[in-house]
Amino acid sequence: MRIRIGILLLVAFLVLVSAACGDDDGGTTAGQGSCAVGDLSLVEPGFLTIATGEPAFPPWMIDDDPTNQQGFEGALAYAIAGEMGFTPEQVKWVRTDFYEAISVGPKAFDFNIQQYSITAERDEVVDFSIGYYTVQQALVAYADSPVVAAETAADLEDFVLGAAIGTTSFDYIEEVIQPSTPAVPYDTNADAKSGLDAHQVDALVFDLPTAFYITAVEIPEATIVGVLEAPGGEAEELGLLFEDGSSLVACVNQALQALKDDGTLAALQAEWIAGPGALKVIAP
Repeated sequence: MRIRIGILLLVAFLVLVSAACGDDDGGTTAGQGSCAVGDLSLVEPGFLTIATGEPAFPPWMIDDDPTNQQGFEGALAYAIAGEMGFTPEQVKWVRTDFYEAISVGPKAFDFNIQQYSITAERDEVVDFSIGYYTVQQALVAYADSPVVAAETAADLEDFVLGAAIGTTSFDYIEEVIQPSTPAVPYDTNADAKSGLDAHQVDALVFDLPTAFYITAVEIPEATIVGVLEAPGGEAEELGLLFEDGSSLVACVNQALQALKDDGTLAALQAEWIAGPGALKVIAP
């Protein structure tokens, strides 16, 4: 009897050791089973369903067409899919409302790529990947506006500012600048751009890549006043958004980390997104 118990204990020990070593296999990650396409829990088996906004603007997507694999997020989505073992033909796209996607409940996509900043509040109802881009906020105004002289957030307190509601751009106005006139909320960045064009506001806050596009294409008479420095130097990261509790997060993170490690992510940023260059920094 003692010998039989000893053998059973030895077998159990070897099973535990074998399980603990499972991470050595490139197809698995800690806390996650196989990352092979056939083993993933997907909205549609055999296909990676990715969501983005409507419309999707440059430099994130080009020509509002994610299937052309152009633009930073469009190209990145296909790079992640390829790293996970999907062919381009196995990638399916759906469109979502920005706010609907960050609400509680099941999702009709495997992940969403739509410039979602990773925040503690959002993380309570959805899951995020590791960051794929460190974003900066920027101030956009007409070149002849007195806003252009601003050097600090305090210099902006008496101007009427706007941004898309529910975004970290809007949060920056309310929480950091704290203007004397309440920030003007817009449903989308497109509406915010129209608001500036109609002189409803003195200036708008966008993420920096969107600000470059707005001033280059949509309102060429406008200019980027400066980059809005994050208080305390805290980095704002964009992440892929998942349904809360999604089992895909670990496998997507594995693919995204591989793209970081081999230089692909940096190359895509250099190709599609302009850096801040010599832009003025507006202190908080």
